[in-house]
Amino acid sequence: MSGGGIFRQSRGRLAFPNPFQFGALLVMLLPNFFPALFSPLGRTYTSLFSEWNAPKPVHLNLLNAALQQHPSSNEQESDPWSPLPNQGRKPCVTQSNHFLPRKSRGYLQVFLDGGLNQQRMGICDAVAVAKILNATLIIPYLDINPVWQDTSAFEDIFDINHFIQALKDDVSVVKELPSDFSWSTREYYATGIRETRIKTAPVHASGTWYLENVLPAMQRFGIVAVAPFSHRLAFDGLPSDVQHLRCKVNFLALVYVPHIRTLGDLLASRLRSNPSNMDGTSTSISRRDNYKPGVGKYVVLHLRFDKDMAAHSACDFGGGKVEKLALAKYRQLIWQGRVVKSQFADEELRNQGRCPLTPEEIGLLLAALGFNNSTRLYLASHKVYGGEARLSALRQMFPLMEDKRSLASSEELAMVEGKASLSAAVDYHVSMQSDIFISASPGNMHNALVGHRAFKNLKTIRPNMRLVGKLFQNKSMGWSEFREAVVRGHKNRQGQLQFRKQNQSIYTYPAPDCLCPAAAAA
Repeated sequence: MSGGGIFRQSRGRLAFPNPFQFGALLVMLLPNFFPALFSPLGRTYTSLFSEWNAPKPVHLNLLNAALQQHPSSNEQESDPWSPLPNQGRKPCVTQSNHFLPRKSRGYLQVFLDGGLNQQRMGICDAVAVAKILNATLIIPYLDINPVWQDTSAFEDIFDINHFIQALKDDVSVVKELPSDFSWSTREYYATGIRETRIKTAPVHASGTWYLENVLPAMQRFGIVAVAPFSHRLAFDGLPSDVQHLRCKVNFLALVYVPHIRTLGDLLASRLRSNPSNMDGTSTSISRRDNYKPGVGKYVVLHLRFDKDMAAHSACDFGGGKVEKLALAKYRQLIWQGRVVKSQFADEELRNQGRCPLTPEEIGLLLAALGFNNSTRLYLASHKVYGGEARLSALRQMFPLMEDKRSLASSEELAMVEGKASLSAAVDYHVSMQSDIFISASPGNMHNALVGHRAFKNLKTIRPNMRLVGKLFQNKSMGWSEFREAVVRGHKNRQGQLQFRKQNQSIYTYPAPDCLCPAAAAA
């Protein structure tokens, strides 16, 4: 045996390594025995290495400049907190122009997959399809999300009685199937081919498609189940009353259950209260009783930067070769080569605005827009790839940063703990109460809140992903130039109404379908 090995022969005996060599051997072997513990991308375990190897700030010059800014030295031309002016539009979805037909043609069931906000849109579409078919809608069944494993049903999230009452003049909705159809369950459709199941609905199907392909089965059997159903109704070519109804469901009928609203209101109240001190420390639970009622304002940041997002984006986040290799392996494991973006270079992806903003980058964007270390910032739905270490730069810029766990006790959070949909619902409610909402990258929650806040004329900042992608690649850019470019590039991206274009979602762009001219809506 070679004398250069860790183990070597000495006078016919096997000599054991010294402690240093043994420690090195242990470090090399542990990942083989406990791969999940050492994987920076494990789905279940916190990654030790991802915390230890968290990259240093990528935009250090900009970060240092942002940290030196003081509220009094801000040179913004306008107040970032200023509310939106009246935009000449009002909701026009509250009154139904059509009476509910006396006799229903049958029962409609839908099974909805995805996360909370995708299911929310599916519920709205289900009501619209029931209207088109003159059917009685069974309260939609929410499938268990394979990632979050949340078993919450419709009635666990939404106020079911309010939902039925709000729609009583538009669509007949019932909580349960009558006994004659009690066999029509999710399990029934999962165990064989059933004539009452419609599984051929195309994405963005027209109203005519449902009348021609679903109604005959409903009239024959008395019930139909459409699955899959998500995104199975077109955004265009539908009667105005159906479009109004979709917005009525989304913005008026879908109200969270009381305990979610109560918890959301509690968090919003604490965010609006003044911290007991302004020394740059976050307002912790232990100081909650020292709050003084105030008229404070807060920003909600939907920090969409989890491990799946980081890997699927195929972007470089400053973690070096180790991180790039780990992300590539994870991407291959989960999507098995189906991520087309991985064929592009990081520069191309950023120029196209296809890279999610890191916590550091969204913090710099907010600082450039005029928010500072006195800003109350609430993190919504954040499960950050890289953990607390990845949040450090953002927390330096915004030390008064909070989330559910920093604002509420474990007892107060008990009813939503471990329930991803309920937790997301609380964040949604807090977001709707906020003065400003911003998301680090587009997604279902971003889209849902952009539309809902537009419906209520609330300020929402939509990051110009192409612009900031290019700005962050310019390593020689100074703070003044960066701030000027950000302010200029977001002047018309702070809640100004955007009219829906063809094929765009009515839930993200409610005008003009559901926001009529003020004179007409009066």
